[in-house]
Amino acid sequence: MSFECIAPGVDEIAQFGETPLDLVERLARAKASAVSAQQPNAWVIGSDQIAALDGGQAPLGKPGTEARCHEQLRSCSGRTVEFVTAVAVMRRENNALIEFTDITRVTFRVLDELTIERYVVKEQPLDCAGGFKSEGLGISLCESIDSADPSALIGLPLIRLSAALRAAGFNVP
Repeated sequence: MSFECIAPGVDEIAQFGETPLDLVERLARAKASAVSAQQPNAWVIGSDQIAALDGGQAPLGKPGTEARCHEQLRSCSGRTVEFVTAVAVMRRENNALIEFTDITRVTFRVLDELTIERYVVKEQPLDCAGGFKSEGLGISLCESIDSADPSALIGLPLIRLSAALRAAGFNVP
């Protein structure tokens, strides 16, 4: 399938009282809608992901700096983090919308300061939710990963997305 990546230009700031789950679902839909307004006859995929502690209630976000990344990883040490990913597949022309949400639970091993330092220096995960990249060295920080779709952890649940695209009429192998 041919495709084009288009930046949706959506403000990702959480609204007052919005839970992490509500936030990612709203943003996935808003991103798909923004691009769909430009491409009304195209199927558009919008997605968003957030990492959260405390049963999905305390969002971590993207650290942006090494100091913040260290802080986030310290907070994850020995705990379970929920990576919540929402996807909206939309076609404005016929008002079609397929939505789903994936929650992947990552239990981190206990992390000491030297481990965190080595990881941040080598991986530079400053633009990743929770300061963690499972597709790289971050996997060594894990004790376990509980997920119905392992691809969701890297940002897009491809198993569920494939099913959504088939439901939209695409021949996905």
